[in-house]
Amino acid sequence: MRKIIGPLLAGILGIAVLLGLFFSAHDKQKTDGAAAQAGKLSLARGLIGSEKEPFYRDPRVIQAFARLGLQVEVQKAGSREMAVHPDLKSFDFGHPAGSPAALRLKQVMKAQKLYTPFFTPMAVASWQKLIPMLESNGLVQRRDGAYYISDMKRLLEFISEGKRWRELKNNTAYDSGRSILISCTDVRKSNSGAMYLALASYLLNDNNVVQSDAEVQKVLPLVSPLFLKQGFQESSSAGPFDDYTSMGIGKAPLVMVYESQFLEFQSKLPQANPDMLLLYPQPTAFTKHVLVPFTEAGNRVGEALEHDPELQKLAAEYGYRGSAIAHFSEFLKQKKLSAPTTLVDVIDPPSFGMLERMIEGIAQQLK
Repeated sequence: MRKIIGPLLAGILGIAVLLGLFFSAHDKQKTDGAAAQAGKLSLARGLIGSEKEPFYRDPRVIQAFARLGLQVEVQKAGSREMAVHPDLKSFDFGHPAGSPAALRLKQVMKAQKLYTPFFTPMAVASWQKLIPMLESNGLVQRRDGAYYISDMKRLLEFISEGKRWRELKNNTAYDSGRSILISCTDVRKSNSGAMYLALASYLLNDNNVVQSDAEVQKVLPLVSPLFLKQGFQESSSAGPFDDYTSMGIGKAPLVMVYESQFLEFQSKLPQANPDMLLLYPQPTAFTKHVLVPFTEAGNRVGEALEHDPELQKLAAEYGYRGSAIAHFSEFLKQKKLSAPTTLVDVIDPPSFGMLERMIEGIAQQLK
């Protein structure tokens, strides 16, 4: 028996060694193949607004870029801070939120081209329980399944006057002595705060875009309280939205956000939170997520985001609107979310120079 078992075990051991060598070689081939493939990818480093970080980190987005021969690495920064980043030349592109921030970055880096792969409207994140009170005070109306701030100018005047929540009529839902505010980011550093300023300045300038130094001086005393009354403000759009989602109505009854932030958050829940909702200011403003290329690698990223169907579809899954509205509509349908597919009452922000003058005026008061 031992004479039989000995050779049998030796044979089994030999087969095991051969199989081990085969699979080791196979795994090495796969590893070497992946390494070779990685070696073919062109590295592109980008500075991005914090609201786009989840999109860029998505493995499907990374794979889509790799299919196009790109390896994209990103670092986040406040959109308005990008132009003064101390290490801009180490990046291939900047992807801030908002045209004003992008134009400033373009000037600093002397970029020759801009890409606008997607955009999103500004909206105010709020709570279902506040709706009856806001409606009874003539501030909000519901139409076609969406809520609109129908008298945005009056709401801004309440804020400037220091009106408190418990002073609103028919207020049984939010008995708070806090001043009415729309929380936002630091207007000096972040695009979402700057877009709030753009919208407010239009309304408080008799529904006209601010176009002169005289108009800046006219609206500055009216818009400044919207920001001065807030105290500490975050430098990126993720901060106020995180307060909204984690701390609730007590901390954040009204928050200026990007529509895409809200839709992305709701889409990731097992079931959308019915207590949370968006209020669309009338008028509102679009934030364009403009990519500014510094190098040829940056140009390739911009071309990919703007023209590749897969990347456009993935952007829609993060709540962004693009040139093909069908992607956005399909995302809403799949996630059982609702949002107006078309917004017609939309304003343009002031020119870069006019917006900067207003921001500088507020900054002087914040010191």
